[in-house]
Amino acid sequence: MENTNNHLKGGAFLISESDYNANFIPEEFNEEHKLMADAAHEFLKQYVDPQLDKIDAMEPGLMPSLLDKAGELGLLGVAIPENFGGFGKDFITSMLMTEVLGAGHSFSVAMAAHTGIGTLPILYFGNESQKAKYLPKLATGEWKGSYCLTEPGSGSDALAAKTKAVLSEDGKHYILNGQKMWITNAGFADVFTVFAQVDGDKFTGFIVEKSFDGLSLGEEEHKMGIKGSSTRQVFFSDCKVPVENVLGEIGKGHLIAFNILNIGRAKLAAAALGGGKQVINQSVEYANTRTQFKLPIAKFGAIRHKLAEQAIRTFAVESAIYRVSDLIEAKEIELEQSGKNASSALLGAAEEYAVECAILKVAGSELLDFVVDEGVQIFGGYGFSADFPMDRSYRDSRINRIFEGTNEINRLLIVDMLLKRAMKGELDLMTPAMAVQKELMSIPDFGAEDEALFIAEKKTLAQLKKSILMVAGTAVQKYMMSLAKEQEILMNIADMAIDVFVAESLLLRLQKLVDIKGEAACSLELDILRVYLSNAIDRVNVNGRTAINSMCEGDEQRMLLMGLKRFTKPSMINTKEARRRIAAALCEANRYCF
Repeated sequence: MENTNNHLKGGAFLISESDYNANFIPEEFNEEHKLMADAAHEFLKQYVDPQLDKIDAMEPGLMPSLLDKAGELGLLGVAIPENFGGFGKDFITSMLMTEVLGAGHSFSVAMAAHTGIGTLPILYFGNESQKAKYLPKLATGEWKGSYCLTEPGSGSDALAAKTKAVLSEDGKHYILNGQKMWITNAGFADVFTVFAQVDGDKFTGFIVEKSFDGLSLGEEEHKMGIKGSSTRQVFFSDCKVPVENVLGEIGKGHLIAFNILNIGRAKLAAAALGGGKQVINQSVEYANTRTQFKLPIAKFGAIRHKLAEQAIRTFAVESAIYRVSDLIEAKEIELEQSGKNASSALLGAAEEYAVECAILKVAGSELLDFVVDEGVQIFGGYGFSADFPMDRSYRDSRINRIFEGTNEINRLLIVDMLLKRAMKGELDLMTPAMAVQKELMSIPDFGAEDEALFIAEKKTLAQLKKSILMVAGTAVQKYMMSLAKEQEILMNIADMAIDVFVAESLLLRLQKLVDIKGEAACSLELDILRVYLSNAIDRVNVNGRTAINSMCEGDEQRMLLMGLKRFTKPSMINTKEARRRIAAALCEANRYCF
């Protein structure tokens, strides 16, 4: 289908330039967005933050009661249509609410599991009677949702599930036998989306109620972090599930699992962003009040570097998160206008931008880990104390690189999906890749630089994209059908793509922001852009060089390394002074202020 909504197709960022005018930025949140975000902030402040220790101690009934309260306030039904008891808000609103509530530690995990993987399979794949039965209760929190995919022997290989579903002799029930593990909300869930093999090889989804005979739970898992979230094994022993509770079609469970994962990956990034902003607030407040050598530690360059880098990476990833949110929403509207129903449209939109969702998942989870790790360091010895906030944040953040497909799986998927789309003719990677190969044999252009705003940054990004096409093109030519076995090289290419996508998202945001506020009012954000891009150039160079050295030797190696050097020229900005200006703004505001 011709894309008429002024946005690029999924994955096309690598070979095309995006229109910044068509790009949504967080500075464009409207009053309703802000009011809803304020309500979510207030909910955490009033009901969650004062009880974090009780939540982590799993005080009986506390987490379900918090979800009940969230349901009363409408926080659980943001994405559920009004005719099923929700608010029916758009995808950007849903992502914003996920971001704000992402600062809620274990509560945010329980809530995300309920509103995401616990509810969305029924919303998107349920028939009308299933939606009418379950969605209103899930929207209010009267019933809590959970999702049973992972098994002891199938971690990343989700489709290797061994749980079996056999049709009863009278044809009225499927009899489930098997076990699931790492099931969030299992201890109090009323509704489980369960995946099982029908006839041995037909991977299928089922809606299973807690009250069904044959369902039982293991003990609560003892975890490194998110200790307040319920995580148990779920066992099925001749569990009778009515045939009308088959979710979607027999043998099509993979469509549910993979499509829900696309949305889940984007939302995980948003939740990580919310957690990261909270940690920056705590880091800045502590640095402003902690004195050493008769000065607040916020005055020291080493600490200012850390505070600034926390903010730079957060602002950049935030730019990518809302860029993708807008892409998904625009595609959803386009698909609805073409005749798709709302559920199919959102799923189709998320599938279109599955590459970008995987990028967000990696970038968001690794952003939070970076911010929290630096937060511990800023707090020093107190960062290691369980009486200070970094202890919980550090432990809670670690799971995000494993949730929703490990970051290794997501990195492999980024490259795999791009190459598959190219092979299907959906993305023309070959033409620009061949042009890059030709350029390697030509004499570099040493023409005078245009000093107009953003010209240098746009040229840098175009060059970085060429470096990816050069390395990926070489890998495809070298390994052909065996490329999947070269995971280290695929990881290098994925990291290059992640850096370029996030940097480009940041540039698009700044272009629009300058249009709105003027260049003078955006001096700090321009500092953020230039520092991030300077670091991205270095990272792309290292990943490109590592990949080239893994694949080539002799003249070919030398030629490719020369090409990489041409495409990744280091920036000449004073990153130290730029970081100092960013940190000074943070310290003056005493919080994350961008």
